[in-house]
Amino acid sequence: MIVAVDTGGTKTLVTVFSRDGAPGKMIKFPTPPDQTDYLHLLKKTLQENYGGQRIEAIVIAMPGIIKNGIAIWCNNLKWKNFDVATALNGVLGNVPIWVDNDASLAGLGETRSREPMPSSALYVTISTGIGTGIITNGVIDPGLRLSEGGRMLVEYKGKVREWESFASGKAIHETFKRYGREIHDKKTWNDIADRISRGFLAAIPLLQTDVIIIGGSMGTYFDHYGEKLESILTHHLPEHIPCPTFLPARHPEQAVIYGCYYYAIDALST
Repeated sequence: MIVAVDTGGTKTLVTVFSRDGAPGKMIKFPTPPDQTDYLHLLKKTLQENYGGQRIEAIVIAMPGIIKNGIAIWCNNLKWKNFDVATALNGVLGNVPIWVDNDASLAGLGETRSREPMPSSALYVTISTGIGTGIITNGVIDPGLRLSEGGRMLVEYKGKVREWESFASGKAIHETFKRYGREIHDKKTWNDIADRISRGFLAAIPLLQTDVIIIGGSMGTYFDHYGEKLESILTHHLPEHIPCPTFLPARHPEQAVIYGCYYYAIDALST
């Protein structure tokens, strides 16, 4: 079995997968802001739920820049140089522990679950922050695996800002004082579509992927702003650069967990 851990900016989701991809019970807890508290709670969760079982691998998703399995910087949690794999070594016996970026893993899970599978996909999770993952031929693109799309510098209301600073779920809540489930007027959703479009207007000409998949908490409300978003992009993109097909995530809140499974299956087969 494969253990998958999705460490989010506000919550952590843990589950186990069978080899054929069937997920077990989902375990959720608030992500502690302190690294030591996070490790203690995660160790306890893993040992109490999976101790004594035959575990082949643990894959941990982290919300930030991952180099050589180390979380160099997690923006929303303010964690840096966090070697979570070493800290958890031996937690479930002598099994490998792999760590990668949460958005990249989510993109992997969403892309691999499509039939037919897109040859290139940009996955964008819009939740506490904005994360991006670029998937090429069914794997996390090795040349773009460190991409941090949410940190792209784009113009909005006369200022150059990071995309996620005004278009993430957190920024939207701070601006409108409502969560997505509480927004019902078209004017607000059109404003949200405009905010989200700014990053895509920069990313689409650069990447030109076949599809763009929207996940995260705001991905669950794609039908409220998707049509307006595509209209804005089609209007502004150069004529020779088509707007990619937009798809809402099949598992907007669990895409990372499924990506952990595919990541482990690939790694175990090499």
